[in-house]
This record gives sequence, structure tokens and C-alpha cells, in this order.
Amino acid sequence: MPERISPTTVTGELPVGLLDAFWAYENALLSNDLEALDSAFAPGDTTLRGDAGGLLVGHDRISSFRGARGGAPVRTISSIHVRALSSEYALIVSENEPRSGGRGLVTQLWARHPDANGWVVESAQVAGAPAAMNTAIWRVLGNPLVASTASDDGALAGETVAVKDLFEVKGFAVGGGIPEFLAEGTPAEAHAPAVAALLAAGASLRGIAQTDEFAYSIAGKNVHYGTPPNVRIPGAIPGGSSSGPASAVALGHASIALATDTAGSIRVPASYQGLWGLRTTHGAVDSAGLLALAPSFDTIGWLTRSPSVLRAAAANTLDAEAQRPVEPRFVISTELLFAADPALQGALVDAVGRLEADGRIPEVGVVDLGDTSGFFEAFRTVQGAEAWRQHGDWITAHPGVLAADVASRFEIGSSITAEAESSAREVLAAAHTQLDDALAGRILLLPSTSSTAPSLTAGPAEIDSTRAATLALTCFAGIGGYPALSVPLLEVAGAPAGLCLVGPRGSDLALVDIAASFVR
Repeated sequence: MPERISPTTVTGELPVGLLDAFWAYENALLSNDLEALDSAFAPGDTTLRGDAGGLLVGHDRISSFRGARGGAPVRTISSIHVRALSSEYALIVSENEPRSGGRGLVTQLWARHPDANGWVVESAQVAGAPAAMNTAIWRVLGNPLVASTASDDGALAGETVAVKDLFEVKGFAVGGGIPEFLAEGTPAEAHAPAVAALLAAGASLRGIAQTDEFAYSIAGKNVHYGTPPNVRIPGAIPGGSSSGPASAVALGHASIALATDTAGSIRVPASYQGLWGLRTTHGAVDSAGLLALAPSFDTIGWLTRSPSVLRAAAANTLDAEAQRPVEPRFVISTELLFAADPALQGALVDAVGRLEADGRIPEVGVVDLGDTSGFFEAFRTVQGAEAWRQHGDWITAHPGVLAADVASRFEIGSSITAEAESSAREVLAAAHTQLDDALAGRILLLPSTSSTAPSLTAGPAEIDSTRAATLALTCFAGIGGYPALSVPLLEVAGAPAGLCLVGPRGSDLALVDIAASFVR
């Protein structure tokens, strides 16, 4: 039981039963009594709870958040200030001292609620003790960690970079989202070219950010370091595997995320967190110094909060001579559109309709991509086989280290025969040509993900289903080696989602320029 103290100050007449309800809530926090905590908050869709991670609206969302967090930090109440607003409402501001150090502040609006049989919280704002570093987002953090190497200001002067923990940074080992892998690593002797390019253009390196284990996930969860927050949808997953860099940018900790995308690892967190995210043409960025997953599909790219910063990062990394213009001719595949959930289908159709009506894009056509039924399975087969070749020996030598979902993907990869991989590569080669012929240099519009971000409390079956549905969309850029840009134009019930532009190979910068005109 928490030690009860008397209120430090009280304005007005102290309502009967209010302090008993306050201390009952504190006791429920201490014991992580989810049923009691649910009862302490007002029922209905207007109850509020806010913290540095964002605002939760509605009793059910608050309840889901509690179920996923695994308990609150142990704390001692150091002062209580009560302001009686009426016989039915009171404001309590309390200070607390977490066992881990620092001081916290909680502001609660309490109401005498007839349906709850007593006093309940209608609104709460929680300000915890500031953390020196959120280790779910960052592995290493500096101010800066690495300074710019530009001789003058440079095009990226003042920009800060969160580097996914797959790239070599001089003086630091690569961790790949796995503490045991990090412990066995050796410090890099030089920056990966993709890192060096940003530093040479004037940016500084803010830190090395977390990734899903070996980047073999698009959920954004990591059993070793935790799940980075989704600031746009508190209580939802952030998307991965570039989860740490994406959350760092969304929270304003950095302005550029240097990341990778094999099957959606840039586009998915961009979609879930309302960011701009560019997967580059396959091979367009030097992948030296990168911990690979599936080299046939691995690409390097960036996430930002604005198209201008995204373009600057891309332009100062890509080979300008390899870039090509592209006409703003757009098509939609009904097959891919219908792969998304109905709400997202509607959001995309509405957004495209607005762009057409505003004269920002010409009338969008419909494209028949032909029979694509075997594409996704062939993609997964080659990806799994390559992933096992990259990491299978290490995984075999370290049984039980990986999370169950990631381990199962590698296990499947280990069982893929040479014949199955060869057959899948034949399917992909034909698919590559088939897509080129069908798209004919036009820009394919599709949802970046199959849905908005699932809840942190979503079970394995729901996460797997969402993953499969999303990969069925994202794999097309990987199969064609195309650049793909996620643009934060869609919204479903207040949650962000990306409109994805898939263009011809080499049209990376052109896609950013075209999409930037959508939001001017």
C-alpha cells in the first residue's frame, strides 16, 4: 500500500470520498490491478489520458494502453494539491518521486459519476521524470554523436540524423537490434557510405537508433529493447523494422532517419506515423557497411517530416546522373487497392479524387498488372533463403535469442531448398518484366500499408495477418527494384496512413518532386 499523506493545499471544501478514491487509484497502480484501474477512469468515449507519448481518448483505448505497458513505475507521492471546483468535480495535482529518480507530476480531473458509483477520473495528464534517453528508440545518443564533416554549411546544415542500427558508424559496432550480436561486434573503422554522404552534406549524427531484430519484421517491436512509441497513434505499434529512426523523427529528436527497406521497412513506419519515407531504386545507394538481410531486395532510404528535407537527403546521396525524369502519369491497380482494408481503400480513393479535382494530378487510369498470384510467395521464398544465408550460422550458434516471430521466419528460411529458391527466382524474373510492361513508365498509386497501425495489444494472429496483407502490397516495389515513396496524405478515423507512389527505376527524386506538389 502507498503511504498516505495529507493534502498540501486545499481550495474549497474537500469533497467526501475524493481522497479515498485517489489513494485507491494509487494502490491499483502500485499492484498493477488492471480491473481497479479501469474502474478508476470514467466510462465512455470522452475520457482523456495524456503523456509525452500523446493523447488517448476514450475509456477503451486507455484500458488497452494499460494492458500493454506491463505496469507503471513505482513511485511515492510527495505532495497533493486539491481544488474543489463544485460538489461534483475536483482537480488534483500531485507530485511524485519515482524509485528510479527524478520527479513526476500528475494532473487529474475527478468527477462524481453516477454510473461508476463514486469518484472517477475524467481527464489525466501525466508528466513523468524526464528520461536521459529512451532506449526503445536509441541505442546510442549524442549531442551530436558525430559532427558534420562538411567544409562549409552544406545543403543539410542544421539537420540531425537518426541512423538505423544496421549501418557502420566509425568507432561503434553494429547491433542489428540484438544485444548478443552487438556484444560480439567490433567497432567500425569507417562510416558506411550512406552515413558519410549525409555528414559530408552538413548534417550531424544525433545517434544510432533501434531496429527490429536483424530487420526481419515490419511491426516495430523488439523484445530486447522495447517498442518505440507511435506519437501519432498512442497505444499503437510504430511500424518497423526502421522503428527507432522513424519514432525519433516523428518525435522531433532528429530530422532525418537513415534507414533500410527490404519489404517495407521504411514505408510501413512512414505510413503508421505520418512521415515521408523513400525506398530508393535497388542499388541506387552504396550498401557497403550495411548489415544485410536479403541483398536482392535490400535498399537504403530516408524518413523525414517534410518533402524538402527528404529531397535534400536523397539528392546529396544519390548519383544525379543515374536519376531520370518521369511524366506525372498515374495508374491504380484495383487488385492492389482491394488488398487494403475497406476504410483505407475509401481514404485512398477520396484523396486521389481531391488531387484530380484540384488539378494537382491528371485523371488517374486503371492498370491491369496481369496474373500476380505467385509474386508474393516467390518474393518471400527468395527473401527467406537469403536471410538465412546472411544470419543462419549466427542464429544456429545462439539458440533462443530471437523473439518467437522473428525466429520462425528464419526457421522457414532454413528449410528452403535450392530448387525452391531457383524456381522462385524464375518467377520473380518473369514478374520483373511483366510489371515493367504493364506500368510502362507510369507511376503506380497504392496504399503504403494494408491498414493503419494496429494496437500494441493486438495478438500474434492479428499482427501476422496485417503483416501478410501489407507485404502483399509492399513486395511489388521490391520485385521490380522500383523506388517507392510513402506520402502522409491519408487518414482513417484520425489515424495516418501513406499514399505510396511507385515509379520507374531511377525516378527517386522525381517522385519526391511530384509528391511535394500534392501538399503545396
